[in-house]
Amino acid sequence: MLVIRRLEKRFALRRGGEPVSVLAGIDLEIGKGELFCLLGASGCGKSTLLNILAGFEPVSAGEITLDGAPITRAGRDRVVCFQNADAALFPWLTAEENVGFGLRVQGLDRARRAPAVERYLRLVGLWDDRQKFPRQLSGGMKQRIQIARALAIDPAILLMDEPFAALDAITRRLMHGELLRIWAATGKTIVFVTHDVSEALILADRIGVMTRGPAARLKAVLPIELPRPRDPGDPRFAAAYGRVEALLMPETAPQPPETAPQPPETST
Repeated sequence: MLVIRRLEKRFALRRGGEPVSVLAGIDLEIGKGELFCLLGASGCGKSTLLNILAGFEPVSAGEITLDGAPITRAGRDRVVCFQNADAALFPWLTAEENVGFGLRVQGLDRARRAPAVERYLRLVGLWDDRQKFPRQLSGGMKQRIQIARALAIDPAILLMDEPFAALDAITRRLMHGELLRIWAATGKTIVFVTHDVSEALILADRIGVMTRGPAARLKAVLPIELPRPRDPGDPRFAAAYGRVEALLMPETAPQPPETAPQPPETST
């Protein structure tokens, strides 16, 4: 289980300046095998929280544990899939070599990494494309290569930072189905960052809704009990969408004037 307790993160906006609170008092538990979506407006700190979970950023206060062990640095038990697969993949390596890269870094020779590479390329449906370079693959295919590479080193948690945001709408819908299939086949814990309400509702077991910054916090954690596969045209989906969207709205919205302004008088 991933446990976050009283987490705070502060940044100084300029050298020597006073630190500004980015995340304030985050408390959360994510169970093993859960697909948890972290939902919030752009700039609210959700990617910062993901970077802290990955061990890329230290906490300013509070603690994070995974199965009872504190998280203080990056580790093989957590792998990140980024939004920009072009930047994440090595353009001079084939799909097969990209998937095996993490195992190669661990010191496994080609023969020992081959079974895992084949397994996960087949899992993401790209075994027949294993000799292609990233430039020869579509956006969705590159994201699947990135996912296969992450799974090949057998992490406990897959951290996904808006991985489908750059894809067109049709490919994004297809990737939702692919991710759910891969998740069901592997049983991995997934923490998925998004600002798209529909995407969160299609994917998540639970959605954590973040407030706007500064000092963002978890406003609510909602279980999504709709049966899978989820249809955005289902009235139950629409009702859930409305509930989640309402939580994302600013807590104090501008109010209309009590009386409409009158046009200025003109002399004749």
